[in-house]
Amino acid sequence: MTERVEWDELPAELRDAVEARTGPVIGAETVASGFNCSVALKVRTREDDTLFLKGVRTSDTVAVAGLRCEERVNSLVGGVSPSIRHGFEAAGWRCLAFAHVDGRHVDYGPGTGDLDALARTARRMHQVRTPAFSLPQLADGFAGHLRPGEADALHGTHLLHTDTNQHNVLIDRAGDAYVVDWAMPALGPVWVDAVYLAVWLMAYGQPPEDAVAWLNGFDVWRQADRRAVETFVDVTCRHWTHRAGEKDAEPRNADFRRLLEASR
Repeated sequence: MTERVEWDELPAELRDAVEARTGPVIGAETVASGFNCSVALKVRTREDDTLFLKGVRTSDTVAVAGLRCEERVNSLVGGVSPSIRHGFEAAGWRCLAFAHVDGRHVDYGPGTGDLDALARTARRMHQVRTPAFSLPQLADGFAGHLRPGEADALHGTHLLHTDTNQHNVLIDRAGDAYVVDWAMPALGPVWVDAVYLAVWLMAYGQPPEDAVAWLNGFDVWRQADRRAVETFVDVTCRHWTHRAGEKDAEPRNADFRRLLEASR
């Protein structure tokens, strides 16, 4: 269970640091979803503004690195992810305050009305600028499961999120989709995140033919290098089998293979 620290439990110095930037806080509500932060608060201020406050202890070097990565990437993903209003350290905490998305988690299931919103945001993701700073390659996440030449097949310069699980995609009241938690991005082929989205659709019960039809709406997928797609599916299945075991990995791996067959 991820630690969650309530507003009133935060050090007074940290609360003061927040209010120095936001103005007086008149309400704070803990956000239960998410796994990478100890502070996750919907904060309402006297100026009638609402922010999402995300924080980690500075002693947690991995979490701090993730938050710093989010901060660097944020300027590249405008229109895809909420903007960061404030970033600071105080009282042993590293924090980011984001514009709040007033909405809900995405619905990936059959009959969802979110497919158009997902497609619009996926197209924005395909157009983000290449970072001017160093990031891991997608293949780095498959270390130990790569065969000769596969890292080269997966090489790319496009900014990828790689974890579009339901908790990381929000639908606002206007019906727009936002992808949050860019703590562990990678560089790779431009079509990868769209593939992950299509696999999530199948995982939540969408018929494979519908998920494939949705994915076929993207030029970047229809134009994808077939060898790179085959390599991506093969490596992903090997990696997931190692993590979950052959039996538990099979449903997810089958979804990836369906997309591979469709690409042929």
